[in-house]
Amino acid sequence: MPRPTAAQFAYGSATVVATTLALLLLFRTESGVGVAAVGTTALALGLLVALRLPRPGHPTTEGTGRTTTDRASAAARTHHALEGIGARERVPAARSSERPSGRSSARTDEHSLRR
Repeated sequence: MPRPTAAQFAYGSATVVATTLALLLLFRTESGVGVAAVGTTALALGLLVALRLPRPGHPTTEGTGRTTTDRASAAARTHHALEGIGARERVPAARSSERPSGRSSARTDEHSLRR
């Protein structure tokens, strides 16, 4: 089981404290059973809030839902597939170091389509 993050501790604890104060003030309970019920409810709500927080490095519902590792492996699969069909030979050659205006190019190691 993974350990909780600092954000999970903080949000869970804040939820427990705020819920306990709000329920005790709202219901004005003085009996031991009422206080125990309020405490149990606050702890359950705090646990729920802490567990629902997204963990770093895990896919989320926002954005693309892909982690950096997923993107890297997808890029590697695409690169391998392109090499398999001979796409490397179809890429145009890089331009010479001279530009049409006669000025020398500062970077000659880049692909011709990046200029």
